[in-house]
Amino acid sequence: MAEIIVPELAESITEGTIAQWLKQPGDTVEKGEFIVELETDKVNVEVISEEAGVVSELLFAEGDTVQVGEVIAIVGAGSGAPAAKAEAKEQPKEEAKAPEVNGNKAQEVAKANEEASNEQDRTIASPAARKLAREKGINLSEISPVDPMGRVRVQDVSAHGSKPAPSKAESAKTTTPAKEDDGRTTREKMSRRRQTIASRLLEVRQSTAMLTTFNEIDMTNVMALRSRKKDKFFEDNDVRLGFMSFFTKAVVAALKKYPYVNSQIDGDYIVKNNFYDIGIAVSTEGGLVVPIVRDADRKNFAEIEGDIAGLAKKARDNKLALSDMAGGSFTITNGGVFGSLLSTPILNGTQVGILGMHTIQKRPIAVGNEIEIRPMMYVALSYDHRVIDGKDSVGFLKTVKELLENPEDLMLNS
Repeated sequence: MAEIIVPELAESITEGTIAQWLKQPGDTVEKGEFIVELETDKVNVEVISEEAGVVSELLFAEGDTVQVGEVIAIVGAGSGAPAAKAEAKEQPKEEAKAPEVNGNKAQEVAKANEEASNEQDRTIASPAARKLAREKGINLSEISPVDPMGRVRVQDVSAHGSKPAPSKAESAKTTTPAKEDDGRTTREKMSRRRQTIASRLLEVRQSTAMLTTFNEIDMTNVMALRSRKKDKFFEDNDVRLGFMSFFTKAVVAALKKYPYVNSQIDGDYIVKNNFYDIGIAVSTEGGLVVPIVRDADRKNFAEIEGDIAGLAKKARDNKLALSDMAGGSFTITNGGVFGSLLSTPILNGTQVGILGMHTIQKRPIAVGNEIEIRPMMYVALSYDHRVIDGKDSVGFLKTVKELLENPEDLMLNS
Protein backbone atom coordinates (compact mmCIF):
# COMPACT_ATOMS: atom_id res chain seq x y z
CA MET A 1 0.00 0.00 0.00
CA ALA A 2 1.27 3.49 -0.82
CA GLU A 3 0.02 6.91 0.27
CA ILE A 4 -0.30 9.81 -2.16
CA ILE A 5 0.96 12.87 -0.29
CA VAL A 6 0.77 16.54 -1.26
CA PRO A 7 4.40 17.39 -2.14
CA GLU A 8 6.39 20.48 -1.24
CA LEU A 9 5.14 23.08 -3.71
CA ALA A 10 7.19 26.23 -3.08
CA GLU A 11 8.58 28.19 -0.17
CA SER A 12 5.54 30.44 0.11
CA ILE A 13 2.86 27.86 -0.77
CA THR A 14 1.56 25.61 2.00
CA GLU A 15 -1.72 24.37 0.52
CA GLY A 16 -3.51 23.75 -2.73
CA THR A 17 -6.89 22.81 -4.15
CA ILE A 18 -7.69 19.51 -5.85
CA ALA A 19 -8.52 20.64 -9.36
CA GLN A 20 -9.02 17.22 -10.95
CA TRP A 21 -8.58 13.58 -10.06
CA LEU A 22 -6.85 11.91 -12.99
CA LYS A 23 -7.51 8.45 -11.52
CA GLN A 24 -10.56 6.99 -9.79
CA PRO A 25 -10.92 4.13 -7.27
CA GLY A 26 -10.30 0.83 -9.06
CA ASP A 27 -8.09 2.39 -11.75
CA THR A 28 -4.63 0.97 -12.34
CA VAL A 29 -1.78 3.40 -11.85
CA GLU A 30 1.85 2.95 -12.89
CA LYS A 31 4.83 4.19 -10.91
CA GLY A 32 5.49 7.80 -11.92
CA GLU A 33 2.03 8.21 -13.50
CA PHE A 34 0.01 11.34 -12.71
CA ILE A 35 -2.86 10.73 -10.32
CA VAL A 36 -4.14 14.21 -9.39
CA GLU A 37 -3.86 17.82 -10.51
CA LEU A 38 -3.49 20.43 -7.76
CA GLU A 39 -4.28 24.10 -8.24
CA THR A 40 -2.08 26.46 -6.23
CA ASP A 41 -2.04 30.23 -5.92
CA LYS A 42 0.20 30.51 -8.97
CA VAL A 43 0.29 27.35 -11.10
CA ASN A 44 -1.26 23.91 -11.42
CA VAL A 45 0.87 20.96 -10.29
CA GLU A 46 0.37 17.32 -11.28
CA VAL A 47 1.22 14.79 -8.56
CA ILE A 48 2.57 11.34 -9.43
CA SER A 49 2.21 7.98 -7.72
CA GLU A 50 5.44 6.66 -6.26
CA GLU A 51 4.19 3.06 -6.52
CA ALA A 52 2.37 0.96 -9.11
CA GLY A 53 -0.94 -0.59 -8.13
CA VAL A 54 -4.64 0.14 -7.94
CA VAL A 55 -6.24 3.29 -6.55
CA SER A 56 -8.16 2.02 -3.53
CA GLU A 57 -9.40 5.28 -2.01
CA LEU A 58 -9.55 9.02 -2.69
CA LEU A 59 -9.65 10.88 0.61
CA PHE A 60 -10.64 14.29 -0.76
CA ALA A 61 -13.00 15.57 -3.43
CA GLU A 62 -12.34 17.92 -6.31
CA GLY A 63 -12.49 21.46 -4.96
CA ASP A 64 -11.23 20.50 -1.49
CA THR A 65 -8.28 22.37 0.02
CA VAL A 66 -5.35 20.17 1.07
CA GLN A 67 -2.16 20.95 2.97
CA VAL A 68 1.43 20.15 2.02
CA GLY A 69 2.32 16.75 3.51
CA GLU A 70 -1.31 15.62 3.79
CA VAL A 71 -2.34 12.15 2.56
CA ILE A 72 -4.95 12.55 -0.18
CA ALA A 73 -5.24 9.07 -1.70
CA ILE A 74 -4.29 5.41 -1.15
CA VAL A 75 -2.80 3.12 -3.80
CA GLY A 76 -2.90 -0.60 -3.00
CA ALA A 77 -1.84 -3.79 -4.71
CA GLY A 78 -4.17 -5.37 -7.23
CA SER A 79 -5.03 -5.87 -10.88
CA GLY A 80 -7.18 -2.80 -11.31
CA ALA A 81 -10.63 -4.39 -11.33
CA PRO A 82 -13.32 -1.69 -11.53
CA ALA A 83 -14.45 -0.46 -8.13
CA ALA A 84 -18.09 -1.27 -8.85
CA LYS A 85 -17.28 -4.97 -9.41
CA ALA A 86 -15.13 -5.05 -6.31
CA GLU A 87 -17.96 -3.63 -4.24
CA ALA A 88 -20.37 -6.15 -5.71
CA LYS A 89 -18.14 -9.00 -4.57
CA GLU A 90 -18.26 -7.67 -1.03
CA GLN A 91 -22.04 -7.87 -0.74
CA PRO A 92 -23.01 -9.94 2.34
CA LYS A 93 -24.07 -13.50 1.65
CA GLU A 94 -26.81 -13.50 4.26
CA GLU A 95 -29.35 -12.47 1.64
CA ALA A 96 -28.83 -15.74 -0.25
CA LYS A 97 -29.32 -17.72 2.96
CA ALA A 98 -32.72 -16.30 3.85
CA PRO A 99 -34.97 -18.63 5.82
CA GLU A 100 -37.00 -20.91 3.57
CA VAL A 101 -40.11 -20.43 5.70
CA ASN A 102 -40.35 -16.78 4.68
CA GLY A 103 -38.78 -17.35 1.25
CA ASN A 104 -40.98 -14.93 -0.68
CA LYS A 105 -40.57 -12.15 1.89
CA ALA A 106 -36.80 -12.66 2.05
CA GLN A 107 -36.56 -12.50 -1.72
CA GLU A 108 -38.53 -9.26 -1.73
CA VAL A 109 -36.23 -7.76 0.91
CA ALA A 110 -33.13 -8.91 -0.97
CA LYS A 111 -34.48 -7.45 -4.20
CA ALA A 112 -35.25 -4.13 -2.51
CA ASN A 113 -31.78 -4.00 -0.97
CA GLU A 114 -30.21 -4.75 -4.32
CA GLU A 115 -32.22 -2.00 -6.05
CA ALA A 116 -31.25 0.50 -3.33
CA SER A 117 -27.62 -0.52 -3.67
CA ASN A 118 -27.72 -0.10 -7.45
CA GLU A 119 -29.41 3.28 -7.12
CA GLN A 120 -26.73 4.40 -4.64
CA ASP A 121 -23.98 3.25 -7.02
CA ARG A 122 -25.56 5.27 -9.82
CA THR A 123 -25.58 8.43 -7.70
CA ILE A 124 -22.90 10.90 -8.74
CA ALA A 125 -20.87 11.73 -5.63
CA SER A 126 -17.40 12.84 -4.67
CA PRO A 127 -15.12 10.23 -3.04
CA ALA A 128 -15.17 12.15 0.24
CA ALA A 129 -18.98 12.28 0.17
CA ARG A 130 -19.20 8.51 -0.37
CA LYS A 131 -16.82 7.92 2.53
CA LEU A 132 -18.82 10.15 4.89
CA ALA A 133 -22.09 8.55 3.80
CA ARG A 134 -20.72 5.09 4.57
CA GLU A 135 -19.58 6.24 8.00
CA LYS A 136 -23.00 7.72 8.78
CA GLY A 137 -24.95 4.86 7.21
CA ILE A 138 -26.72 7.21 4.80
CA ASN A 139 -27.99 6.09 1.39
CA LEU A 140 -26.62 8.53 -1.20
CA SER A 141 -29.74 8.20 -3.35
CA GLU A 142 -31.80 9.76 -0.52
CA ILE A 143 -29.71 12.94 -0.44
CA SER A 144 -30.86 16.08 -2.27
CA PRO A 145 -27.68 17.81 -3.52
CA VAL A 146 -27.34 21.56 -3.88
CA ASP A 147 -25.28 21.14 -7.05
CA PRO A 148 -27.58 21.75 -10.06
CA MET A 149 -25.76 18.92 -11.88
CA GLY A 150 -26.82 16.50 -9.13
CA ARG A 151 -23.34 15.77 -7.74
CA VAL A 152 -23.42 14.92 -4.03
CA ARG A 153 -20.68 16.60 -2.01
CA VAL A 154 -19.57 16.37 1.62
CA GLN A 155 -21.69 19.38 2.59
CA ASP A 156 -24.83 17.63 1.28
CA VAL A 157 -24.10 14.49 3.31
CA SER A 158 -23.43 16.53 6.46
CA ALA A 159 -26.63 18.51 6.02
CA HIS A 160 -28.76 15.42 5.29
CA GLY A 161 -31.09 14.69 8.18
CA SER A 162 -29.82 17.60 10.24
CA LYS A 163 -32.47 20.08 9.09
CA PRO A 164 -35.46 20.25 11.46
CA ALA A 165 -38.82 19.36 10.00
CA PRO A 166 -40.91 22.46 9.19
CA SER A 167 -43.79 23.27 11.52
CA LYS A 168 -47.39 23.06 10.38
CA ALA A 169 -47.54 26.85 10.29
CA GLU A 170 -44.49 27.01 8.05
CA SER A 171 -45.83 24.24 5.82
CA ALA A 172 -49.10 26.13 5.45
CA LYS A 173 -47.34 29.23 4.13
CA THR A 174 -46.47 27.61 0.81
CA THR A 175 -47.00 24.38 -1.02
CA THR A 176 -43.92 24.86 -3.22
CA PRO A 177 -40.51 24.94 -1.50
CA ALA A 178 -38.41 28.00 -2.29
CA LYS A 179 -35.62 27.34 -4.72
CA GLU A 180 -32.14 28.72 -4.15
CA ASP A 181 -31.62 29.02 -7.91
CA ASP A 182 -34.65 30.19 -9.87
CA GLY A 183 -32.71 30.67 -13.09
CA ARG A 184 -32.12 34.39 -12.57
CA THR A 185 -28.68 33.90 -11.07
CA THR A 186 -25.85 31.37 -11.30
CA ARG A 187 -23.57 30.68 -8.34
CA GLU A 188 -20.01 29.79 -9.27
CA LYS A 189 -17.31 29.20 -6.69
CA MET A 190 -14.18 31.20 -7.31
CA SER A 191 -11.15 29.14 -8.28
CA ARG A 192 -8.25 29.13 -5.87
CA ARG A 193 -6.24 31.29 -8.25
CA ARG A 194 -9.06 33.80 -8.61
CA GLN A 195 -9.42 33.97 -4.81
CA THR A 196 -5.69 34.61 -4.50
CA ILE A 197 -5.74 37.28 -7.20
CA ALA A 198 -8.65 38.99 -5.44
CA SER A 199 -7.05 38.92 -1.99
CA ARG A 200 -3.66 40.12 -3.23
CA LEU A 201 -5.09 42.97 -5.28
CA LEU A 202 -7.13 44.06 -2.28
CA GLU A 203 -4.04 43.81 -0.09
CA VAL A 204 -2.06 46.02 -2.49
CA ARG A 205 -4.79 48.65 -2.49
CA GLN A 206 -4.93 48.66 1.31
CA SER A 207 -1.19 48.50 2.05
CA THR A 208 0.30 50.91 -0.51
CA ALA A 209 -0.02 54.60 -1.31
CA MET A 210 -0.80 53.89 -4.95
CA LEU A 211 -1.14 56.69 -7.47
CA THR A 212 -1.32 56.67 -11.26
CA THR A 213 0.13 59.13 -13.74
CA PHE A 214 -0.68 59.19 -17.46
CA ASN A 215 0.86 60.20 -20.74
CA GLU A 216 0.30 59.48 -24.41
CA ILE A 217 2.67 58.17 -27.05
CA ASP A 218 2.66 58.91 -30.75
CA MET A 219 3.21 55.41 -32.18
CA THR A 220 3.86 56.61 -35.75
CA ASN A 221 7.61 55.98 -35.82
CA VAL A 222 7.50 52.66 -33.96
CA MET A 223 4.79 51.35 -36.27
CA ALA A 224 6.71 52.50 -39.35
CA LEU A 225 9.95 50.87 -38.13
CA ARG A 226 8.16 47.65 -37.26
CA SER A 227 6.46 47.60 -40.65
CA ARG A 228 9.81 47.97 -42.42
CA LYS A 229 11.68 45.40 -40.37
CA LYS A 230 9.13 42.73 -39.37
CA ASP A 231 9.59 40.41 -42.38
CA LYS A 232 13.40 40.43 -42.18
CA PHE A 233 13.19 40.13 -38.40
CA PHE A 234 11.03 37.00 -38.68
CA GLU A 235 13.25 35.54 -41.37
CA ASP A 236 16.39 36.01 -39.24
CA ASN A 237 14.98 35.07 -35.82
CA ASP A 238 11.92 32.85 -36.45
CA VAL A 239 9.91 35.05 -34.08
CA ARG A 240 7.57 37.93 -34.83
CA LEU A 241 8.49 41.51 -34.01
CA GLY A 242 5.77 42.96 -31.78
CA PHE A 243 5.43 46.08 -29.68
CA MET A 244 6.27 44.37 -26.38
CA SER A 245 9.99 44.23 -27.08
CA PHE A 246 10.03 47.99 -27.77
CA PHE A 247 8.18 48.71 -24.55
CA THR A 248 10.35 46.31 -22.54
CA LYS A 249 13.52 47.98 -23.82
CA ALA A 250 12.11 51.44 -23.14
CA VAL A 251 11.11 50.41 -19.61
CA VAL A 252 14.59 49.02 -18.87
CA ALA A 253 16.21 52.27 -20.05
CA ALA A 254 13.82 54.32 -17.91
CA LEU A 255 14.43 52.08 -14.86
CA LYS A 256 18.17 52.68 -15.19
CA LYS A 257 17.53 56.41 -15.20
CA TYR A 258 15.05 56.25 -12.30
CA PRO A 259 16.26 53.35 -10.09
CA TYR A 260 13.68 53.89 -7.33
CA VAL A 261 10.99 52.71 -9.74
CA ASN A 262 12.89 49.41 -9.85
CA SER A 263 12.76 48.84 -6.10
CA GLN A 264 10.63 47.48 -3.26
CA ILE A 265 10.00 48.17 0.42
CA ASP A 266 11.36 45.83 3.08
CA GLY A 267 10.30 47.12 6.49
CA ASP A 268 12.06 50.44 7.02
CA TYR A 269 14.36 49.89 4.04
CA ILE A 270 14.06 50.60 0.33
CA VAL A 271 15.69 47.79 -1.65
CA LYS A 272 16.84 48.99 -5.08
CA ASN A 273 17.18 46.14 -7.55
CA ASN A 274 20.29 46.09 -9.73
CA PHE A 275 18.68 43.59 -12.10
CA TYR A 276 15.89 44.00 -14.64
CA ASP A 277 13.48 41.06 -14.49
CA ILE A 278 10.38 42.36 -16.24
CA GLY A 279 7.01 40.72 -15.60
CA ILE A 280 4.69 40.51 -18.60
CA ALA A 281 1.03 40.10 -17.59
CA VAL A 282 -0.74 37.34 -19.53
CA SER A 283 -4.47 36.68 -19.43
CA THR A 284 -5.53 33.03 -19.16
CA GLU A 285 -8.84 31.25 -18.55
CA GLY A 286 -7.83 30.79 -14.93
CA GLY A 287 -6.96 34.45 -14.42
CA LEU A 288 -4.06 36.85 -14.87
CA VAL A 289 -0.53 35.47 -14.47
CA VAL A 290 2.76 37.35 -14.66
CA PRO A 291 5.69 35.31 -16.02
CA ILE A 292 9.11 36.97 -15.95
CA VAL A 293 11.51 37.93 -18.74
CA ARG A 294 14.83 37.50 -16.91
CA ASP A 295 17.70 40.00 -17.35
CA ALA A 296 15.86 41.97 -20.02
CA ASP A 297 18.70 44.51 -20.07
CA ARG A 298 21.06 41.86 -21.46
CA LYS A 299 18.75 40.60 -24.19
CA ASN A 300 18.16 41.89 -27.70
CA PHE A 301 14.76 42.39 -29.31
CA ALA A 302 14.62 38.86 -30.74
CA GLU A 303 15.46 37.24 -27.39
CA ILE A 304 12.82 39.29 -25.60
CA GLU A 305 10.15 38.49 -28.20
CA GLY A 306 11.10 34.81 -28.02
CA ASP A 307 10.84 34.76 -24.23
CA ILE A 308 7.48 36.52 -24.26
CA ALA A 309 6.04 34.17 -26.91
CA GLY A 310 7.28 31.09 -25.07
CA LEU A 311 5.97 32.23 -21.69
CA ALA A 312 2.60 33.22 -23.14
CA LYS A 313 2.20 29.77 -24.73
CA LYS A 314 3.11 28.04 -21.48
CA ALA A 315 0.57 30.23 -19.67
CA ARG A 316 -2.22 29.40 -22.13
CA ASP A 317 -1.36 25.69 -21.92
CA ASN A 318 -1.26 25.88 -18.11
CA LYS A 319 2.37 24.71 -18.14
CA LEU A 320 4.01 27.59 -16.29
CA ALA A 321 6.33 26.55 -13.48
CA LEU A 322 6.68 28.45 -10.22
CA SER A 323 10.19 29.46 -11.31
CA ASP A 324 8.70 31.22 -14.36
CA MET A 325 6.87 33.68 -12.08
CA ALA A 326 9.13 33.99 -9.04
CA GLY A 327 10.67 37.41 -8.44
CA GLY A 328 10.35 40.23 -10.92
CA SER A 329 11.28 43.87 -10.38
CA PHE A 330 8.73 45.68 -12.60
CA THR A 331 5.61 44.70 -14.56
CA ILE A 332 4.09 45.62 -17.91
CA THR A 333 0.43 44.91 -18.60
CA ASN A 334 -1.26 45.42 -21.96
CA GLY A 335 -4.98 46.03 -21.73
CA GLY A 336 -4.90 47.30 -25.29
CA VAL A 337 -5.18 43.77 -26.67
CA PHE A 338 -8.76 43.75 -25.32
CA GLY A 339 -9.54 47.26 -26.57
CA SER A 340 -8.95 49.18 -23.34
CA LEU A 341 -8.40 52.88 -24.03
CA LEU A 342 -7.38 53.93 -20.50
CA SER A 343 -6.99 52.22 -17.13
CA THR A 344 -5.21 52.40 -13.77
CA PRO A 345 -3.24 49.15 -13.34
CA ILE A 346 -2.75 47.81 -9.81
CA LEU A 347 0.74 47.13 -8.48
CA ASN A 348 2.02 43.58 -8.64
CA GLY A 349 3.02 42.16 -5.25
CA THR A 350 5.88 44.03 -3.57
CA GLN A 351 6.87 45.95 -6.69
CA VAL A 352 6.48 49.73 -6.60
CA GLY A 353 5.72 50.32 -10.28
CA ILE A 354 3.65 48.90 -13.14
CA LEU A 355 3.22 50.22 -16.68
CA GLY A 356 -0.15 49.91 -18.39
CA MET A 357 -0.33 49.87 -22.20
CA HIS A 358 -3.58 50.53 -24.05
CA THR A 359 -5.12 50.28 -27.47
CA ILE A 360 -3.68 52.31 -30.34
CA GLN A 361 -6.27 54.76 -31.62
CA LYS A 362 -6.02 57.33 -34.37
CA ARG A 363 -6.69 60.84 -33.05
CA PRO A 364 -6.20 64.41 -34.24
CA ILE A 365 -2.96 65.75 -32.75
CA ALA A 366 -1.29 69.14 -32.97
CA VAL A 367 2.04 68.69 -34.78
CA GLY A 368 3.71 72.09 -34.87
CA ASN A 369 1.04 74.43 -36.11
CA GLU A 370 -0.81 71.71 -37.99
CA ILE A 371 -3.46 69.18 -36.97
CA GLU A 372 -2.64 65.62 -38.06
CA ILE A 373 -4.26 62.25 -37.53
CA ARG A 374 -1.77 60.07 -35.62
CA PRO A 375 -1.90 56.58 -34.04
CA MET A 376 -1.84 57.38 -30.33
CA MET A 377 -1.60 55.23 -27.21
CA TYR A 378 -2.35 56.26 -23.65
CA VAL A 379 0.09 54.81 -21.12
CA ALA A 380 -0.29 54.71 -17.35
CA LEU A 381 2.26 54.30 -14.60
CA SER A 382 0.87 53.19 -11.25
CA TYR A 383 3.41 53.61 -8.46
CA ASP A 384 3.82 53.47 -4.69
CA HIS A 385 4.05 57.06 -3.49
CA ARG A 386 5.85 55.92 -0.34
CA VAL A 387 8.93 55.30 -2.50
CA ILE A 388 8.41 57.25 -5.70
CA ASP A 389 7.72 60.97 -5.83
CA GLY A 390 5.91 62.79 -8.60
CA LYS A 391 9.16 63.94 -10.18
CA ASP A 392 10.45 60.39 -10.69
CA SER A 393 7.09 58.98 -11.81
CA VAL A 394 6.49 61.69 -14.39
CA GLY A 395 10.14 61.57 -15.50
CA PHE A 396 10.01 57.77 -15.89
CA LEU A 397 6.89 57.88 -18.07
CA LYS A 398 8.27 60.81 -20.10
CA THR A 399 11.44 58.80 -20.79
CA VAL A 400 9.41 55.82 -22.02
CA LYS A 401 7.41 58.17 -24.26
CA GLU A 402 10.48 59.84 -25.77
CA LEU A 403 12.25 56.56 -26.51
CA LEU A 404 9.22 55.04 -28.21
CA GLU A 405 8.60 58.15 -30.28
CA ASN A 406 12.24 57.96 -31.38
CA PRO A 407 12.88 54.22 -31.74
CA GLU A 408 16.33 54.73 -33.28
CA ASP A 409 17.42 56.23 -29.96
CA LEU A 410 15.89 53.23 -28.22
CA MET A 411 17.86 50.79 -30.35
CA LEU A 412 21.08 52.74 -29.77
CA ASN A 413 20.34 52.91 -26.03
CA SER A 414 19.87 49.13 -25.84
